[in-house]
Amino acid sequence: MKRAVYPGSFDPVTFGHLDVIRRASEMFDILIVSVLDNKAKTPLFSVEERVKILKDATWHLGSNVQVDSFSGLLINYAAENDIHVAVRGLRAITDFEYELQIAQTNRKLSLGKLDTVFLTTSLEYAYLSSSSVKEIASFGGDISQCVPDFVAKMIYEKYHI
Repeated sequence: MKRAVYPGSFDPVTFGHLDVIRRASEMFDILIVSVLDNKAKTPLFSVEERVKILKDATWHLGSNVQVDSFSGLLINYAAENDIHVAVRGLRAITDFEYELQIAQTNRKLSLGKLDTVFLTTSLEYAYLSSSSVKEIASFGGDISQCVPDFVAKMIYEKYHI
């Protein structure tokens, strides 16, 4: 059984993330979308909220998509869960340079046990980032083309809009 992990902050999950999740779920028997609890960042949503949002946003994809969370190194999470493939999305060449360095570091630290598969973002979502969604929303802008409706509502509530 081929298992993969799609790690990220998902703060908030965007249509770009959901596109990668859908496509990766068709490639692997089990895809675990795992929310990183990064103590160095101050997220808009708690880890628990992000896990719930992802479960609600992906339920229709079937039981092979699971949602979890982790803190610490991805290689440790992958080893603990018998996962040998990480999935990452790429929007632009600048993403590739950053993601390649992380992928190579993970492969080295895992002693060759964790590989990374890159999925290029569908063109319609290439402009999307969680940061830009939060910035637009914080000024009361329309984010309906960026995130599911229920996520947009939750974001606006966080910004008291």
